[in-house]
Formats: sequence, C-alpha cells, structure tokens
Amino acid sequence: MALSTGWNRRSFLGSVATLAASVVGPRGPTAGTRSPAEPKPTGGFGASGNVYEELGVTAVINCQGTMTMLGGSLPHPEIQSVMEQASRHFVSIPELEAAAGKRIAAMLKLPQGYSALVTSGAAAAIQSGLAGVLTGDNETLIRQLPDLSGMKSEVIIQKSHRNPFDHQLRSTGVKLVEIETRDQLRRTISDRTAMMHFSNFANPNGQIKVDEWVKLAKQYNIASMNDAAADTPPVSHLWDYVNLGYDLVTFSGGKAIAGPQCAGLLLGREDLVGYALLNNSPYEDTIGRSQKVGKEEIVAMIKALEIHLGEDQEALAREWQQRLETIAHEIGKVPGVSTSYFTPPVANHVPHMNITWDQKRILLTAQDASRQLRAGKPSIAMGGGKEGSEGRPGLVMNSFQLQPGEDKIVSEQMVRLFRAHSA
Repeated sequence: MALSTGWNRRSFLGSVATLAASVVGPRGPTAGTRSPAEPKPTGGFGASGNVYEELGVTAVINCQGTMTMLGGSLPHPEIQSVMEQASRHFVSIPELEAAAGKRIAAMLKLPQGYSALVTSGAAAAIQSGLAGVLTGDNETLIRQLPDLSGMKSEVIIQKSHRNPFDHQLRSTGVKLVEIETRDQLRRTISDRTAMMHFSNFANPNGQIKVDEWVKLAKQYNIASMNDAAADTPPVSHLWDYVNLGYDLVTFSGGKAIAGPQCAGLLLGREDLVGYALLNNSPYEDTIGRSQKVGKEEIVAMIKALEIHLGEDQEALAREWQQRLETIAHEIGKVPGVSTSYFTPPVANHVPHMNITWDQKRILLTAQDASRQLRAGKPSIAMGGGKEGSEGRPGLVMNSFQLQPGEDKIVSEQMVRLFRAHSA
C-alpha cells in the first residue's frame, strides 16, 4: 500500500536514519525527582507561576497513582529539554516514528523482527494495533474501517477481561466474542477470528493465564495482543510479554514510565507495527487520524524509557514504602485507626497502604473521608469506598506520585480529619 505521502510499509520496515544524538543523553534522575522552577512569562497568562490557580483549577496531592483522570505522572526535567529540542524543527513523522521504533526496540532488546510505535496513549495503541491486524497494508481496507467488509470481524476475549477499554477494540467495527474456558475458546475460533485480546491487569481473574493465552493463539495461528498499559514496574514487563510471544503489546507512556501523558507504546512484530502506523496519524482518511502524537512526544518517549531503564527500582520501592510508613506512623496515633500494606500482583505494582478505622470511635464513612480530603486545602486525591477487614471503613493509597514533603502534609490532613470526627 502506498498512501498519498509516498511512504509505505516497506520503507517503514527498512533502514532509516537514526534520531539526532542529542535526543538520548546520560541517565536522568530518579522518579522521585521533580522539575525545578520554570521561568515565568513576563506578562499575561502564566506570569504568576501557577497556571492552574490562574484558571481557577485546583491542583491536588496525588495519593491514587498514575491515573489518567489526574494527569498521569510528572515527567522528568530532561524530558522537557528533548521536547524543546524537537519543537525547533520540522521532520517527516513516519520517518521519525520508524527511527524511534528502531531505537526503542534496541533499548528494550526486543527479539529480531520486533519494533515499536509511539502512539497517543495505550488506548490508541489498542485501536491502531487491532486496525493493522484487520487491514494489513491494504489501502482500500484502511480507508473503509470500521466497515469490515472483506475482513475478519471477531476478537476473542475472556469474559473476566472485559473493561471500558474494550471501546478501542469495538471502534474498529469488530464483534467481541466472550469465552471463559479453554474448550469454549477452541469452539469459538473460526475463519472470522482476527485476534485474541488479553487484558493484563485481569490475569488473576481469568481461567486462561497470560502465558497460556499466547500459546493458544500461536497454536491456532491467530494474532494476539496484550494490553499492559499500567504494568510497569517491574520494568522487565516492557519485554516479558513480547518474549512470551505476543504479537502486540501496549503500554501507557504517561504512567510509571513518566513520559508525556499523551503518549503510549505499541510493541510488536514489525509488520503489524507498520500496519498500525498506516491506520494512524499522520495519515488521512484513517480510523486513527484523530490520535495524533507529535514529534515532541515521540522523542520524549525515547528519553523517558532511557531514564526508566536506568532507575534503581528496588531503591524507589523502598522510598515509596518509607513514605507510607511515615504517614502510617502519624495517623496510627489516632485511636481506632489501623494500617496495613500490600502490593498489587499486576498493574500499579508498587507499595500500597490500606487505612481503616473503627467507626464506633471515628464517625466517618470511607466515601465521606475521601470527599473531605479532596475538598480540603490542599486537596488530596485518595481512593475511598472500599471496606477494610471486619467491615471497617477503608481508604487505599500509594505514594509513588507524591512530591517531596507531601507525605507530611497528607498525614497532618488525615490526623486532623480523623480527630474532627472522633466520637
């Protein structure tokens, strides 16, 4: 297929010039480091140094983690630098995507024949990845999506893996076929089956686990995708699922990788990654044309990955745990309050803390506690509404998006809240 630009899949998969050496430099700071103060405009919007305050928008202390609704994560200072470098020049976006994909594949030591694509988030990677599976490099098919005439039309998914991100799959026009058992899977596979989709965070819930799912896909010669959007750390997940044999794997760029919030990664077979780009911006009359990712975000993802790969993950986990223990020490002084720790087995695999209390001693529901923390000054975002052990009200928090000193602010605010509602 050759689109109007004259670029095609062959040139995508072929040798292209690498990015300028300035894109990738020395190792960056740890995830706990925050950007230094930026120069203020001399006048107009931003002159105060706080654009959110100027707009009347409340900034929050983030105890929930890398939530898209809260803006993802905070990027490393070095990322701002390479984005500024990228903003100074024009460049062919397909050529840049190919060069970036080659660089990322080398950084992650992906197997021969695998590449990467920087997308406008993990959700965009899901949609464009599936679109590429459906259309290949056929220009007519690319332009007719989501009309699946002449294409395969079904994607198999475990019932327990259904979630709101299904929308990205369904937007291509496919029918999602739910199964629960291996026998159901075997009976469901047909000449209409385009792909088998796996939601990695749901791995504990389904009967068919992450390693077996891809083996079954290989057995029946069906493309497989693993949505692993929030599944780093551990950093090895960036290559683990490719090494298991998944044809496509998606990650968010704006979560623990700490790249731009509007960026993501599609890792996979070179041919399928090339087809995904043909279904995406900058190409016109494609299902992914609205999912534009800029030259600045593309180079920023390279830098973010470089920094992420160089971080001491064990040291960071100890730092995050220590922040939780600091908060637990202070709020534990309030009679009736208890804390415990856990780390989710998959997705947001960082230290978390349960905070529960005796409702006979503290007259407060979890929902009210969460709302009052969010409405406070400063505003604190913390998950509520779940019950802890023995039916006690509970809050859940993590600390890996806290900025220096915010653990002290959180503990002070929570102690004040609990004491205000003590019986």
